[in-house]
Amino acid sequence: MGFVIIDTEGKPELSELAIVNSCGKLIYEAFSQEHANNTKNTPNLKSLKTLLLDFLNIVDGKKIVCHYAQHDMDVLKYSFRKAGLKFPNLDFECTWNLATNYWQNLESYSLEYLSKYLNLRVNNHYFIRDMAHSARYDAEFTYYLYRKLMLVQLKEKPNPFSGSRVDTPFQNHPDYTDTYHQQFLTLNSILKDIKLDTNRQSKGAVVIGEPGSGKTHLMMRLTQARLSTNRLFFIRQPNNSSSVNHHIYSRILESLVERVGSLTQLDYLILNGFDKIAASVPNLTQKDIEILKAFKDDNLNSLGAEGTYTKVVYWQQIYKRLNEWWVKYYSAGGFALSILKGIIKYCSYSDYNYKNIATRWLAGQTLSNEEAEKVGLPNWQENFSLEEFSLEAISVLGKLSILDEPLIIIFDQLEGLGLSQNREVLLKFGETIKEIFTHVPNSLIILNMFPKRWEQFKTIFDNSIIGRVSQYQVDLQKPQTEELLSILKIKLHNINTPLEQIFLPEDLEDILGQESIRGVLNRAADYYNYRVRQIPLPSIKKNIHNLEGNEKIEQQLRVLVSQQQVFTEVLANIIQEMQNPGLVNMRDLLTKLIPEVKSEEKIREEYVIDYLSKQRAFLEGQYHNLPIISDSDDIGKLKTIAEAFNQIKPVNLTLYRLGKRVLPEHIVIETENKNYVVGFLQMSSSSSFVSRISNFNELVCLHPKDSFILFRDERLAEMKGSVTKEKITQLQNASNGKFILLSKRDRIHVELTYKLIIDIQNKDLEVDLESALKVLVTKSEWYHGLFSLFGFAKPN
Repeated sequence: MGFVIIDTEGKPELSELAIVNSCGKLIYEAFSQEHANNTKNTPNLKSLKTLLLDFLNIVDGKKIVCHYAQHDMDVLKYSFRKAGLKFPNLDFECTWNLATNYWQNLESYSLEYLSKYLNLRVNNHYFIRDMAHSARYDAEFTYYLYRKLMLVQLKEKPNPFSGSRVDTPFQNHPDYTDTYHQQFLTLNSILKDIKLDTNRQSKGAVVIGEPGSGKTHLMMRLTQARLSTNRLFFIRQPNNSSSVNHHIYSRILESLVERVGSLTQLDYLILNGFDKIAASVPNLTQKDIEILKAFKDDNLNSLGAEGTYTKVVYWQQIYKRLNEWWVKYYSAGGFALSILKGIIKYCSYSDYNYKNIATRWLAGQTLSNEEAEKVGLPNWQENFSLEEFSLEAISVLGKLSILDEPLIIIFDQLEGLGLSQNREVLLKFGETIKEIFTHVPNSLIILNMFPKRWEQFKTIFDNSIIGRVSQYQVDLQKPQTEELLSILKIKLHNINTPLEQIFLPEDLEDILGQESIRGVLNRAADYYNYRVRQIPLPSIKKNIHNLEGNEKIEQQLRVLVSQQQVFTEVLANIIQEMQNPGLVNMRDLLTKLIPEVKSEEKIREEYVIDYLSKQRAFLEGQYHNLPIISDSDDIGKLKTIAEAFNQIKPVNLTLYRLGKRVLPEHIVIETENKNYVVGFLQMSSSSSFVSRISNFNELVCLHPKDSFILFRDERLAEMKGSVTKEKITQLQNASNGKFILLSKRDRIHVELTYKLIIDIQNKDLEVDLESALKVLVTKSEWYHGLFSLFGFAKPN
């Protein structure tokens, strides 16, 4: 509901009426020709009835705001009766009542007193008593009083413009759907083409936009529109050239266990597949019919309680039908039927722990004997190729989706692949994308890219990759001003406050002048804090001295206007203090007049700390949503962190070998004084664990001057068995070795540091890498022992 400000003059009969809209603009002013105080020379004379009908037309469906509203209501009711009109049911709000609630124990709550107390201005003029009791004059000051009251209310609410970045398409943010509507329709059209293609050939699309243009936000809209029908996967940049396939498949599995209502994406993939298969079976059994009913009702629990014979029989029937379909249309060789069995096992369980074990098995991880027995799945052979397995598993999902809807595979945050240290990962990523197009049908494969990075990729990938990936190119340009305003208004929807009630015209000019949608929202967040919470605006990031022509003049004028507003407000407060000693906090006034001048370094530091605080809170909330933890992914993260710190203090990264024996995934960090060997061992199979840690222990003995650390995530199953514990103790007892369970604090620090680096590479965080890392190594709250490996001692 919108609002208007009105003021009436006259008692008991209406003499004049003024109406101001939600932007503070006078939209109506009229005088009653029946009132004795108005002469023929009075402008805007109207009959009382016409004036009241105009009033009704303007306020229809809007909240009516007045100062001391009871007076205005009494005048209107009397005038409606006199004009022979029925007084309608109208929604009034009173600024006098609101002010008494928010500012208690004031001498007066008159419009004059409040306007002077709050230093309100209309057209840069303060309230003048001699001009009061004009409907227009009072309505305009009431507008600014109401605006001030609304800002006071907002202090207790979260900033609607902060946290505007979409990290994954599974999030839910306010969305103005007219922005990039044509691009959204294009992506939907491609999905339709894939479905109508009898060969179900996969297609590619590159979504190109500058940082902050809304690429991931567009993916969120696609997710919200399609998740009820299509399976959607979100994959971030791989970090290890030896395990790109497995990285992609692991992220796909993490997406598949995302819930859509009461079930996961993987559940729906099987449900819809069974339904399609059953439709082609001529003679359905009673079990088939009962299964279809349970699926139709989204009630898998009706197939039996966990662990019962009834449930086992039903899910065996589901596997039988899917297995028959697979053998009929595809090869029974390879891993396919095993993967299919694992998917059915996952879907058959309602218990989270069982589902988690089945997910890890589907990721190709070796389980402990106890875990494998619990879910009834045989452990994978130790020497099988995880990369080949992962590609085949993705292919199985693509083929299953033919029974459902096309898959949507989104690759995002790929900017870091263009860095020189990631060239091997980039080349392997290109090969994997080519393999996915070859082996995975029925999929829309989307790459979100910056324009310059896409141009770089085109010079590195061969034409066969480029041709498939960029069958469609979707460009995102900065929206027009009206669209940006609509995006801002959508953000305010939950707090039910008009945009104009928070921001002044000059605020919006600066906000809308930012270079990207994210820039606009970030600047709006700054102004919101400034107007609502009186937090000073961050300094303009552009150095005025480096600007030219009109842009330089505009920025200088903005600074001058801002300073003039502060000086005027301070002067008004001084006058107020002279009139009413003790009313104004002079210390606060001095701070406002001579604010703390923060260095650029201090501003960057606060910006990074704010980011770290928010991301840490997010990671803490997600900690027990167990991801697919793998040695290759963890070592890739550690390598990314090491290469980032290498820009500050040079180190050399290498590997150790022990003939043809298998070692835990590790890196060797060579510094001037010492070598540090850091590895991860996350597997649950006792034999594999013992074999690798034994080889690691031998390395410890062979390199007595090096320091060795072997990490294992505390969330994984405890390693049991006397031999296993003996090998762990051997490492712990070595003078140069440690076995460390990665605690919640440790894990969050690693993930936080990695995310910080990746977000800077992807320009999601607008700060240079060196400044950000400096915060980590100089602030004790953000320091972690790992940083000592790169030569950074713990700060005092």
